[in-house]
Order: sequence, then structure tokens, then C-alpha cells
Amino acid sequence: MSRSVMTWRRLSVATCAVVLSFTSSVAATAASPKASKDKDSAALVPAKYKNGITVATDATYPPDEMVKGSKIVGFDIDLINAIGTTLGIKVTTKSAVFDNIIPGLKSGQYDVGNSSFTDTKERQKSVNFVDYFKAGEAFYTKKGNNKAPKTLAQLCGHSVAVESGTIEEDDAKAQKKKCPANKPLTINTYQTQTEADLSVKSGHSDVGFADSQVAGYIVAQSKGAFQLSGKPFGVSPYGIATKRSADGRKLARAIQSALHVMVDNGVYKAILDKWGVGAGALKKSEIVLNGGK
Repeated sequence: MSRSVMTWRRLSVATCAVVLSFTSSVAATAASPKASKDKDSAALVPAKYKNGITVATDATYPPDEMVKGSKIVGFDIDLINAIGTTLGIKVTTKSAVFDNIIPGLKSGQYDVGNSSFTDTKERQKSVNFVDYFKAGEAFYTKKGNNKAPKTLAQLCGHSVAVESGTIEEDDAKAQKKKCPANKPLTINTYQTQTEADLSVKSGHSDVGFADSQVAGYIVAQSKGAFQLSGKPFGVSPYGIATKRSADGRKLARAIQSALHVMVDNGVYKAILDKWGVGAGALKKSEIVLNGGK
């Protein structure tokens, strides 16, 4: 995950004609299915969470999670709210710095992390993940910059803007070690994706690095200021995170069950299609615990 609080608009097909970017349709129809309580899934919720769950998200990562007016919105937000309805429990979402979410889960400050987390073996050491989406990584740069890198190897000799704690930061650091002395890679790390975007816009960084659907959104919302550079790569699952405890794992199982129900009744597809990210949908069989690598 990497993370510009911007206002939603319909995206053009031309901007989003890359794998795992947006589709051109983002409006929900009146006939879209609605979530409802599923008694079998609800029965899996541990007693500790029957009165509700506190969910942490970094709301600077549109269209997954962002602030619109006074509300946190996005496809991740719609999804966790529908999961709560399916489980018959209240969901309270709180904004948090991305880097602080997993520590907050471990300390008990939050019950769930719902913030476009790429499910990795390293993160699985700290939390459980229920996989629910797939995304790649992508570069974006200022419009007209035809010398911008299109691959990780081409980052050498450039400066890249990333959000702290993300897979993109990890990948940039790994590439930095491979760069020759005469073509060093400069990594500019920021606490939010908004700050990373501003770094690219100001020219402080040559290129921005984010998840593919987020990079597509940033470009589409930039009014021609940005362009994508290269094609998406490194496709991996996103996971909803819970604490690595007995109750945390049971809660993860309940969330997984709710997602399976939502795939069957069409709610899952409707939410992703509403936000134009249907290309990242998982099959029911792919919605598993800790499936990342």
C-alpha cells in the first residue's frame, strides 16, 4: 500500500486503460444489492466484538479511503461497513497515520486495520489478514516528463516519492541497493500520500510510486498535471487486518465469512464497481486468511 485528499469524479477510459486501474463507470445504480445480516456469519463474531469494532484507516489514499467533507469515504469504507451489516455489528472508522495502524492493532487501540494493506509474510508476523482485493504498483510523474522511470530498475538516477510504511517504500529501498554509484536513487519518504503527490507536483521528486488504482486516480484527478509512467506490476492481495490473538483470528474468520456471503449476493461486486475498481476483485476462493507472500 502507498497513499491526496481529492473530490471524486468519473474517470475517463483513456486515463484508466491499464490493468488494475479504474473502470470508466463509478456510479452505483438504484438496483445495486444491499448488505443484510447473515446469521451464520454473525454467529462467528467473538463476544468481545458483539458491541462493535473500531476500524483504523489512513484516509489519504483515494479512491480506497479519503475524506470528503466531514466524512471518510471510499471503497474500503463501503466494504467494511457492509461487512459490519452482514455480521450484525456496529463499525466505527477512525483516521490514523498508516504507519501507526498495525502498532495500534497490537496494542488494542483498534480492532481492525482497513487501509489498503498489501498482505505480506512480514506483516503476517504482526497481524492476521483477510484477503479481499488485488492491486499492482505503478509510477506517475508530471505531464510531459518522457524521461521518467517505467520500471524499478529505471529508478536508478532518479528521485522517487513514497508514503512511509508502504510496499512501494520497501521496493524502492530494495532497488536503491542495486543502483550503481554513478546513478544513485534518492527516496523521498512522506507520512501521507498527499505529501508525496505534492513532492512530484513541485518537482522535488521525479516520480511518484503508489498502488496501481491509486496512481490511476491521482492522474485522473490532477487536471492534466500528472501522467502514468509505465505499466502496473507486482500484483498482490490486499488484506483487512486483525490482531494476532485467539479473538482476533476468530474475528478474521467472521470477516472472511461475511465477504463470501457478499460475493454470493452481489454486494461485493456492487461496491467495487461503484468506485470503479472492479478489475481488482477476487474470486470467492481467493478470499482467504493470510494468502499473501
